[in-house]
Amino acid sequence: MYDYAIRFEQDSTPGLAVFCRDLPELNSFGNDREHALKEALDAIETTLSIYVDQRRAIPQASAPQDGEYIIHLPTVTVAKIVLWNTMMERDMRKADLCRLLGIHQAQGDRLVDFLHTSKMEQLEMALAALGKRLSVSVEAA
Repeated sequence: MYDYAIRFEQDSTPGLAVFCRDLPELNSFGNDREHALKEALDAIETTLSIYVDQRRAIPQASAPQDGEYIIHLPTVTVAKIVLWNTMMERDMRKADLCRLLGIHQAQGDRLVDFLHTSKMEQLEMALAALGKRLSVSVEAA
């Protein structure tokens, strides 16, 4: 659902540029393939922050194409995406979420801040308040 596919392009300088069809705002770089893969997760989370700043829903990932690599997002990040998209569906602002949950503004901001690690319990509580339940599955790596 939110495992985004990225592709590499050789840059004019040594290294690889990283792009994502589903997140056209994403722009990253790595010295080599391994470094670019590590940088891709940070680039995705930074791009998701742009969507929040612009009050836009976050798109689901499309199926990978030949030559693309899948980036599996951390569970906390996926929970934040679902929380944010549910808020967008209901035309809610962060302040509305804070009132609903009875929390301070800073706490509500962190729940949808992709560059801040939130506790899963807090995200589950927020999702439950919006009528959602988090379900986690385990697959072979």
